[in-house]
Amino acid sequence: MALAIVALTGGLSMVSAPALARDTVNVVGSSTVYPFATVVAERFGRNTDFPTPKLESTGSGGGFKLFCAGTGTQNPDITNASRRMKLSEFEMCQRNGVEAITEVKIGADGIVIANSKDAQKLDLTLKQVFLALAKDVPDPVGGEKLVPNPYKKWSDVDPGLPDTAIRVMGPPPTSGTRDAFVEIAMEGGCKTYDFIAQIKSDDKSRYKSVCHSMREDGPFVEAGENDNLIVQRLVQDKDTLGIFGYSFLMENSGEIQASTINGVEPTPDTIADERYPVARSLFFYIKNAHVGVVPGIQEYAEAFTTENAWGDNGYLVDVGLIPNPRNVRMETAKAVRALKPMTGDAL
Repeated sequence: MALAIVALTGGLSMVSAPALARDTVNVVGSSTVYPFATVVAERFGRNTDFPTPKLESTGSGGGFKLFCAGTGTQNPDITNASRRMKLSEFEMCQRNGVEAITEVKIGADGIVIANSKDAQKLDLTLKQVFLALAKDVPDPVGGEKLVPNPYKKWSDVDPGLPDTAIRVMGPPPTSGTRDAFVEIAMEGGCKTYDFIAQIKSDDKSRYKSVCHSMREDGPFVEAGENDNLIVQRLVQDKDTLGIFGYSFLMENSGEIQASTINGVEPTPDTIADERYPVARSLFFYIKNAHVGVVPGIQEYAEAFTTENAWGDNGYLVDVGLIPNPRNVRMETAKAVRALKPMTGDAL
């Protein structure tokens, strides 16, 4: 196979000649960001002379692995993420020659715990969520001891909750939604126990293991990266709950409902001002070295960051995106136009 050398930002990259022929932007990453990116990509394909970008839902973690594998058009150009890039992922990118990366914070989203509208609407606390779904929990008998999770029914966790089996479908470890859920919801409930909170200062690794480990004995089921499958299951089984992004709740609001968390309903306002306890930011990342090699990358990113798309009255709001404040949007759009590289210092 013939090889060609292509000048890329930050150095030369040798890629195969067929790879050079790619004229379609390749986007991987978060299943949560996927619906927003899909809407932008379809409009971009209709309204410009560029092909519609190709999107693949791999989960945030899986997207970063693909994105950071290297430069050259056999690798993706953009990765979506429902959490910020980790320092370890940034360093992986740097080791593999993916040096200049532009971070784009597109807005906010809430993670909901939802069920069928035919079921009882739940009002959960973060502590109850942790007790229902953690691998190990404080011994119900008392004392500062952790035991394998003994709770089988919601009423075992709290007598005020339904007398039904705990059955929750959620994302796998490769998902940014899973990362955000364990960091915000699970850890939020976990650290309400003083003796567990103390572990953090003594042994951070053990603390993370305790607070972030989901149970593996049946009540929690990993459902893959397709959140629509979780929604379908909730519609079919009123006793099952599902964990996914707010946008999927919006899309299916006629059939499913969200639990309140710590007494707060997930709404655009409560997510934007972070009154809702399980709110998080959404991102995509541009591989700057590919701009000018694969046509349309920067143009797609700029289309995503227009007021018509992500603004307060933009079309992405209609599919569930919670807009950033205007000053943040303006600063981010400016960074996209300049392809401003991120640094590891802020991670």
